[in-house]
Amino acid sequence: MASFSRHDVKRIFYAVRWPLRLTYVGMLAEALVQSLWPLMSVCLFVLAALMLGLQDMVTVEVVWGIAVVAALSGLAALGYAFITFRLPTRDQAVARLDASLPGRPLQALADTQTIGVDDEASATVWRAHQARMAQRAAMAEPVPADLRVSAQDPYALRYLAVLVFGIALLFGSIWRVGSVGDMTPGGGGLASGPVWEGWAESPRYTGKPTIYLNDIPEGLLKVPTGSLITLRLYGEVGALTLSETVSGRTDVPPASDPAQDFTVVQDGTVEINGPGGRIWQIEIIPDTPPHVAVLEDPSASAMGEMTLPFEARDDYGVEAGEARFTLDLASVERRYGLTIDPENRPDLIVPLPTPIAGDRQAFEENLIEDFSEHPWANLPVLVHLSVLDGAEQEFETDPRAMVLPGRRFFDPVAAAVIEQRRDLLWSRANNRRISQILRATAHLPEDLFRNQTDALRLRKVIRQLETFATYGLSDEMQEDLSQEMWDLAIILEEGDLADAAERMQRAQERLNEAIKNGASDEEIAELMRELRRATEDYLQQLSRQAQRQQNENNENQSGNNDNAMQMTQDDLQRMMDRIQELMEQGRMAEAQQALQELQEMMENMRVTQSQQGQGGQSPGEQAMEGLSETLREQQGLSDQAFRDLQEQFNPDAQAGENEGNEGRNGGQGRGQSHEGQQGQGQGNGDQQGAQSGDPSQGEEGSDPRGSIADRQQALRDELQRQQGNLPGAGTPEGEAARDALDRAGRAMDGAEEALRENDLAEAIDNQGQAMEALREGMRALGEMMAEEEGNQQPGQGNQPSDRRAENRDPLGRESGNSGTNGDNSPLALNDDAYGRARELLDEIRRRSGETARPEEERDYLRRLLDRF
Repeated sequence: MASFSRHDVKRIFYAVRWPLRLTYVGMLAEALVQSLWPLMSVCLFVLAALMLGLQDMVTVEVVWGIAVVAALSGLAALGYAFITFRLPTRDQAVARLDASLPGRPLQALADTQTIGVDDEASATVWRAHQARMAQRAAMAEPVPADLRVSAQDPYALRYLAVLVFGIALLFGSIWRVGSVGDMTPGGGGLASGPVWEGWAESPRYTGKPTIYLNDIPEGLLKVPTGSLITLRLYGEVGALTLSETVSGRTDVPPASDPAQDFTVVQDGTVEINGPGGRIWQIEIIPDTPPHVAVLEDPSASAMGEMTLPFEARDDYGVEAGEARFTLDLASVERRYGLTIDPENRPDLIVPLPTPIAGDRQAFEENLIEDFSEHPWANLPVLVHLSVLDGAEQEFETDPRAMVLPGRRFFDPVAAAVIEQRRDLLWSRANNRRISQILRATAHLPEDLFRNQTDALRLRKVIRQLETFATYGLSDEMQEDLSQEMWDLAIILEEGDLADAAERMQRAQERLNEAIKNGASDEEIAELMRELRRATEDYLQQLSRQAQRQQNENNENQSGNNDNAMQMTQDDLQRMMDRIQELMEQGRMAEAQQALQELQEMMENMRVTQSQQGQGGQSPGEQAMEGLSETLREQQGLSDQAFRDLQEQFNPDAQAGENEGNEGRNGGQGRGQSHEGQQGQGQGNGDQQGAQSGDPSQGEEGSDPRGSIADRQQALRDELQRQQGNLPGAGTPEGEAARDALDRAGRAMDGAEEALRENDLAEAIDNQGQAMEALREGMRALGEMMAEEEGNQQPGQGNQPSDRRAENRDPLGRESGNSGTNGDNSPLALNDDAYGRARELLDEIRRRSGETARPEEERDYLRRLLDRF
């Protein structure tokens, strides 16, 4: 290994020259910052004060005092810089760079071997050491400078100086620095003589900018009234003076005062006398008072919400406004509970709405409030609108007579309660009279109230009134009692009824009362909407009740369904449209007559009960319905067995499919009775316990194979019971149906045995045979029923057309056997059913061709394809 010569060492130092230079520059910056930070802070403070114009806001003496302090601080900072500043050397830079490297390679490269120079082994080690140090030196990087001076500046004055200087850059001006020259003796330029500076600041609410008076020539100057004029006079005291006639001040400061501030309240002149002085003729821009006016009479919604349109304007914008309602006692009809003098109540004051965003100089708005619960509701009042502008000028309209809108009650009892509530709030002296009237009203509650609860609530109010009449009524008690009476009236008017028929009847009565009492268009429109909603709810209730009675197979109630009224929803809609049209045209008598006809039709409408109950269904129809349930049961069991077979051979692949199948008919077979079993159990109580009441089913640890086998056995027993009740004995069709059901029973027995032996493939084959035999039996039974119907005369009540006419809901729509619209018979195949069958066959073909599936499953799928 060759030894390192002095030339090699220089070459290595040359390679690190840039890191060394940058380290030296950093050390120089570090020395400058640590020695000059006080001087820089003082300079930044002084420049910031001058740029912000602080010298123009104080007297000359203060300026000179601050200047002396700044000069002394600057000299002290400069002395600190001379004392602490040390120029770094190259050796210091090398030492700092070398200290940043492991092993100090630069120092090692500069060393020479002194011991063992003649020893070859020692020289070899020395050369290896220098080679390693040369590699480390080649990795040298500049050392960052340490610019921290927190130890010398614990209060961070340097940062404060930078912050103030930044503010001066944003909001100050470098040109203001020169204004200090006029304060120095013999200064030139701006300091050559006395100078002045002034501003005219408009009121903030006007939105106008501040005027710099030095830029405004002599002559006419228009400013808004209330503008603030600020003048500053610089130079020798008395060289410049001010005279003005716009402020109307009585306590006038000396004309030579260097700081002058006054507000413009009138036309006049502002004159600056002296070198460079000016004179302006000030003309104020008047601030006109705001204005507000009611556009039209207030309107009220059906629920009593008042809408009062108004307009407001101001030259600079309306700040706020309010509406004040005062009872117009002279216009009140003083009768009944209003004959005595009312209690003193404060005026009703509400704020006027104003635009949240945008221009407020001129706008139109609506005052929307609900005063239905106020004691003055539906009584004469006087309304005053007032607005305020930014100058606190106020304008108030002349009193406008009106009736304070409030909710109107059309239920007679509710209206009576509200009237007595008004009398109670009018004066406590009406207390005893109110209790007597309400007691007389509630004398025969069964004739007035629809439920006993409302009558009891009214009796409670009466007892409280009688108690308070004896012991006195405080303000709080009066408010609580009036709130209870309001809640009672709302219940009586709207009701908390859950029954659709009563809600519809209530809506009809309220609309009838509104027509008689001359309600407004808005009230009638709201009541018509309520009647439509109540009628729709009533019709839906009728339809649900009819379907529920068909599903439960209840006995016929009257048997005279030929007289049951049927109408479509379109007929009802047309009748209500006609009523509303008559009311809009003002033909109230005809509208009331049409409403009476609608009431009679709705009262005569009743649920058309199905003739498919136990007393109305023929034996063939009952047998057909039972076989349909059995077929659905068998289909669900077959689906469950097929999924279990898939899980048995490929559980991972079928996990997602089983999750998707949960909730379908077959999926309910796990630990639960099948959907068809539940329906069947409702009609056959003896089978319900056998099929779904077994507590062992669904328990943890029970064998699912055994559960399916037990259900298969229960289904076989149900089929045997249905065979005993099968009609058509002795007819060819009846015998064919019995033969088919016998085959279905034997196939079910085979399926049960295979399920108990856990032979799912064999069980599925037998279940398929059972379903096919059930279909054949149902077809034979249907042919027998069709032949029997063909032998009967039309109109006897058993024809399909007769049953369809009877099997209608109150809207004339046909209902299926299960209570849903349409035919849900298993024989009613349509295009969707055939399409679904094709999809199933395609899926079976696809799965049978997948080689990844077990051979036993594929063999079963192929047998399905051969069968169907």
